[in-house]
Amino acid sequence: MDQIHLMKVFVAVGEEESFAAASRRIDLSPAAVTRAIAALEGELGVKLLARTTRNVRLTEAGRRYLDDTRNILASITEANEAAAGVNAAPKGHLSVTASVLFGRTFVTPCIVRYLQDFPEVDVTAFFLDRVVNMVEEGVDVAVRIGHLPDSSLKALRVGQVRRLMVASPEYLAKHGVPEHPADLLTHTVISSTGLSPRVDWKFGAADDPATVRMKPRLTVTSNDAAVAAAVAGLGVARLLSYQIGEELASGRLTTILAAYEETPWPVHVLHRESKYGSSKVRHFIDMLAEHLRTHPHLL
Repeated sequence: MDQIHLMKVFVAVGEEESFAAASRRIDLSPAAVTRAIAALEGELGVKLLARTTRNVRLTEAGRRYLDDTRNILASITEANEAAAGVNAAPKGHLSVTASVLFGRTFVTPCIVRYLQDFPEVDVTAFFLDRVVNMVEEGVDVAVRIGHLPDSSLKALRVGQVRRLMVASPEYLAKHGVPEHPADLLTHTVISSTGLSPRVDWKFGAADDPATVRMKPRLTVTSNDAAVAAAVAGLGVARLLSYQIGEELASGRLTTILAAYEETPWPVHVLHRESKYGSSKVRHFIDMLAEHLRTHPHLL
């Protein structure tokens, strides 16, 4: 029998855990489903399903084969659609995630333009100051700031940001300018859990960092609150350069301890697509990457 046909029948049985349900799902007779599974197991020389009078369950080999087969069938479908041009016009639902300030400042304008260009697409944007699990939460595209752990996600580097220590000119005039990271121990510190949940702050190059354990006077859960507190003159905050571009340009905030600045953090666009990908994801990534790579705050 045709290998692809056998795989499709097996996926239906494995997902439904029932020959009868799989038969209805793929519109084949129960006898044809049974013959297909028997032919597949005979060809592979391994038992994929354990059958009883009441139910059907996957063996350990069957579970592994089900995952592999799903991926193979998905790749075939995507390749066929790409070749046939089905994906030429983006449509459907797209989900995107980024941190709150980054999403509002950089991603939202791109989403608006994308929706205007492609009227058959709907977008849900999750702007949260936490890392969203793209696989578990079903997100198509994410923007991540910082060094990435190894994963199966596809990553496209689109820029970088600096991690800066800042305070208002009024605060520095009143309390003095820190000359060394250890001087921060005598200053009022504002900590944002969205940026750095730890109170141990590292300074300098990654291969020779200096660590200072802080005791924040104010801890907030959003970066925009930390920006507002620093501008108001409460104390010293550690923020990413894109979050305070306007405040630095207007003089409402001033950078300090520049000699101890960390290596810039990379900015990546992440997605879960295969090498073919869907049109809605491809078009959005292309648009977002072009937008971010040319933005002066991310160079």
